[in-house]
Amino acid sequence: MNTWKTNWEESRQRYLDWWNGKGLILSMWEHLFKEGAPYAQVPEPEPAKDWNQFWFDPQYRADYLHWQMSRNSYKADILPVANTQLGPGSLASMLGAEMEGGPDTIWIKHPADYGDQILFDENHEWLHLHLELIRAVKERAQGHYYAGIPDLMEGLDVIVSLRGTENVLMDMVIRPEVLEEQCRQVNEIYFKVYDQIYEAANEAGESAFCYFSIWGPGKVSKLQSDISIMFSEEDFIKFEQPFLRKQCQYLDYTLYHLDGVGAVRHLDALLDIRELNAIQWTPGVGEPQGGDPKWYDLYRRIKAGGKSIQANWVTLDELEPLLDNVGPEGMLVSMDFKSESEIDRALKIAEKYGYTG
Repeated sequence: MNTWKTNWEESRQRYLDWWNGKGLILSMWEHLFKEGAPYAQVPEPEPAKDWNQFWFDPQYRADYLHWQMSRNSYKADILPVANTQLGPGSLASMLGAEMEGGPDTIWIKHPADYGDQILFDENHEWLHLHLELIRAVKERAQGHYYAGIPDLMEGLDVIVSLRGTENVLMDMVIRPEVLEEQCRQVNEIYFKVYDQIYEAANEAGESAFCYFSIWGPGKVSKLQSDISIMFSEEDFIKFEQPFLRKQCQYLDYTLYHLDGVGAVRHLDALLDIRELNAIQWTPGVGEPQGGDPKWYDLYRRIKAGGKSIQANWVTLDELEPLLDNVGPEGMLVSMDFKSESEIDRALKIAEKYGYTG
C-alpha cells in the first residue's frame, strides 16, 4: 500500500506482535485531524441533503470519507482505515431489520412479528449497499488507506435485532432448541456475508476493522455478545461459546468486545476459546473508563489466560500507571487523545517500555 501513514511498517509489526501477546500498541478509537497541511488537496463535499444521503449514498460517503482521511492524523499506531459502518450490527439489515440514519449513527430496529426461520437473500439490497460502499471507498483510497470491515455483528446480538431482547430471552427458557438453530443459521449467514465483504475490502490479503483499531493479515473482526449481560454462565456456554469458537476458527484474528461489569462472569468461557486472540474491555455506564486502576486485576486475569488486551479511553495521566501495573506486553492502549501534541506526549511515555518508531 502507498499509505498516508508514514510509519506503517513499524505499526504493522506492532500489530503482528500484539496478536501474539507481545509488545505495545498506542492508538485511539477513531481519528482526529492532523496539524499542518493535509496529505492531499481534497475538497470538502457539500453538506448532504439528508441523513439518508450522508449514510446510504455510496459515492457521497466515499467522497466525504476521502476528505476526512486526507486530514486525519496517523501518528503512533492510529490506523489509516475509513469507516464504512452501516450501523452496529448491520448483518441484521440483510435479514429483515429496519435501518434509520441519524446524526451520530445508524439505528437498527427489529421488525414486528419476525418468524422462527432466519432467511437470507444473497441479492438483498442492503448486502449490495455494503459492497458498493466498500468498493467506492477503496476506489477513492487508491491504496492511501484501508476500506474498513464494517461491524456486521454475529450470534445472539443479531437475533435480538430481528426478534427483540424479550423474545430471545424467553426462547432460552421455553424454546432453547429453536434458539440454538437460529444461532447456527446466523453463523452460516455471517460467514457467507463476511466472505463477500472481505473480498471487496482486503488489500493484498490484509484487512482493518472500522472500529476498535484492529488490523491483521487475513480476516480480522471484533466479536461480541452484549445481550450476555442478561443471562447466566451456563446459558453463555450453551448459546454463545460454541458459535464464538466457530467464528474464531473461521477468522484469522479476533478481538472479543466484553461489555459491562455484569458480563465479566463469562470471562472464563471466553478464555477457554483457544482460537480467540484478544479481549477488549468496555466497563459500561457509571463505571470509570479502561485506564482506571479498578481494572488492573481484570487485565492481569486476561493476560494470564493467554489473551492480548485492548484498554479503551485511557487518558495521558493513566497511561504510565497502567503499563507499570499490568505491563506493556500484549497491550493495545486506545487513548483518549485530543490533539497531536498529546500523542507526542504519550509516545514519550511509551519509550520507557521499549516502544520505538
